[in-house]
Formats: sequence, structure tokens, C-alpha cells
Amino acid sequence: MSTRIAFLKGHGTENDFVIIPDPENVIDLPPAAVAALCDRRAGIGGDGLLHVVRSAAHPEARAMAAEAEWFMDYRNGDGSVAEMCGNGVRVFAHYLQRAGHVAEGDIAVATRGGVKTVHIAKEGDITVGMGKALLPEGDVTVSVGERSWPARNVNMGNPHAVAFVEDLDHAGDLYTAPPFSPASAYPDGVNVEFVVDRGLRHVALRVHERGSGETRSCGTGACAVAVATARRDGADPAVTGAPATYTVDVPGGRLIITERADGEIEMTGPAVIVAEGEIDAGWLETATP
Repeated sequence: MSTRIAFLKGHGTENDFVIIPDPENVIDLPPAAVAALCDRRAGIGGDGLLHVVRSAAHPEARAMAAEAEWFMDYRNGDGSVAEMCGNGVRVFAHYLQRAGHVAEGDIAVATRGGVKTVHIAKEGDITVGMGKALLPEGDVTVSVGERSWPARNVNMGNPHAVAFVEDLDHAGDLYTAPPFSPASAYPDGVNVEFVVDRGLRHVALRVHERGSGETRSCGTGACAVAVATARRDGADPAVTGAPATYTVDVPGGRLIITERADGEIEMTGPAVIVAEGEIDAGWLETATP
């Protein structure tokens, strides 16, 4: 490992990330190192880490290299590996444009949740093709303290439980993962969204992200919420034949989610790079147990 490691810091609706450019996949990033970098007091700080690697250079992405040159090797803030991160994809694409690797227009990004199509607009917003939602059968319940709610099981390449509540304060502090049942519904844990209505096709959420705690935004969570709300509202595009678009407010901003009649989901929102610099590799080694 070199003595200096380049990094950037970015966010998408305040879901923030440490970005490590590593095209040839030569930087060792074990879970403890990722957790140290994402630590908000002793490290750089972030909900997660975006490891920027050429698909051909990463064993998990080589099969996608013909479709997408770049692989988003995403890690949660605790160092665990995640399948996908919707806000992360937007920030990842914004970094690629900033670094001169891609231009405005359509690009493809490889993720553990498959290849995602991304459109970088001239005015700055970025739209991500998030694929189709899966809606596993079976009843799910989530709880906070003495309160419990039925939740909709939605999979966006990662698992979500969407609960409609009367007040977002009912979600509690979300420092720890809200209990859910049955345990078999989410053997590897789950992202939990608590949702209230704000108006016609307009909702707001708070979210506990698996491996990160409460975050200011969750892109896949916003998509899961839009899908669950459309089903609740009788606006399933597969049934009506018309796309369903929802405005989803998150603590860090606003996302626009559209589910098309063919089931494909698009998410549009901002992405920002706020800083760049270098990490001392010696510090990272001492910070990693």
C-alpha cells in the first residue's frame, strides 16, 4: 500500500460517503479499515464507502465488464458488504464525471445488485435505473418500543420493510435496528422505512439502514417506499398501465421515484462532492485492529 491514499467525500441527499478511487483494485480495504474511515470522530466520516474499481479488475464484477467499465464496490459504514446503494450510485456516477472517466448522458455502473443504467443530466440531477422491485409473499411486522406495524416486504436488490405510521417520531431514535418478525423474512437483516403521507403522491420517510443506523437518506429505501405506497394506493403500474411517480422526502432532501408499467424503477436526485484529499496509510494501519 502506498503511503498516501486519495479520497473524496460526497453525498446524495445527505446520505454521505467516503470515496476511494482505485481503478486497478490494489488497495486493501478490510472491514475494519472501512469502519475506521467511516468513523465520524476518528476518521473521515460517512454512512458508507464507495470503492471505485474497474469491473475487469474486481473478481466480483469481471462478468459485468463487457456491460459496465466501472464497478461500485459498496461497503456499509460498519465495513460490511452491501448489494446496492441508490444514493451511492448517483454519487459514484458524479465522481466518474468529475474525474473525466465519463461524460453527460447515459452510462452503466456495475454493482452487486447488477448493472445499473445512470443518466447524468446537464442541469446536474442524476437518474438511476434501479431495476424492478420484488415483493416477497408473507406478513411482516416491525416494532419500536410498545408499538408495532404491519410492513410491506420489498426487495430492491437489498431487503426493505416499509411501515406506514401516523407520525415519523414513532420510529424512535433508530440507533438500533427495529425488531421484526418473522425472523425468516430477513435472514441477513433489513432496512426499515417508516412512512407518512404529505400529499397526493407525496410521502416522507425515516430509515434505519442495515449496517449504518439511521441515515439522512436511502435511495433503494425511497424506491421501496414508492412501490409499497403505489400498491397501497391502488396505483400499481402493472395493473393500471400508467407509470406511478412519487415525491419522497427524506431527512436530507427530496427524491423523485417513477415506476413504469414494465416494472422498471427510476430514481432522480442530486449528488454532491464536497471535499478531496489524501489519507495517511500509516494512520489507517494503526486505526485498524
